Amino acid sequence: MALEPELPVLQHRPYEDLMALATGTLFVAIGVHLFKFAGLLTGGTAGVAFLVHYATGWNFGLVFFLINLPFYGLALKRMGRPFTLKTLGAVVSMALLSNAVPHWLQLLSLNPWFTAIAGGALMGTGMLILFRHRASLGGFNVLVLYLQERFGWRAGVLQMGLDCAIVLVAFAVTDWRHIAFSVLGAVVLNQVLATNHRAGRYMGM
Repeated sequence: MALEPELPVLQHRPYEDLMALATGTLFVAIGVHLFKFAGLLTGGTAGVAFLVHYATGWNFGLVFFLINLPFYGLALKRMGRPFTLKTLGAVVSMALLSNAVPHWLQLLSLNPWFTAIAGGALMGTGMLILFRHRASLGGFNVLVLYLQERFGWRAGVLQMGLDCAIVLVAFAVTDWRHIAFSVLGAVVLNQVLATNHRAGRYMGM
């Protein structure tokens, strides 16, 4: 049986990376806005920022930026300088957009089912865009991408486990109903990644 010819790996141009960072972080920021309005949480460092925000009232964007600081060392050591710089850009953009989007998109009411599904899908799609341009939103994103590249473990499955664990910690700050919808959102988010982000399916770098 004849083997299919190998396709060349295409290098992203700088402007394509910038467009991806802008689009990906905007999608995630809109999803975060939906979740904050409905009182839901997500996983990763964004989930930790949600927990701190709900418990203390501190600014979500600032908390998100600060929580990610310890992970840049791993990113630089294991993933390289371009990945680290793009990830730093994505984190800063996300921190700024999370404060700006509520002024641009003002909400009156949200159905929690819609919020969990649509918000999770938006965040998952935004993270997928970043992953495919070798960037992330820091924190656990860096860890799961490293583990996928190093051991071939699927990033979406790893992220799902970490995210669900963080959401369960939320029992300390919210009720079971909000947590149930948060878990649904985490499953949707990570299913987007598990389905679409697999080694060999996307060859852009």
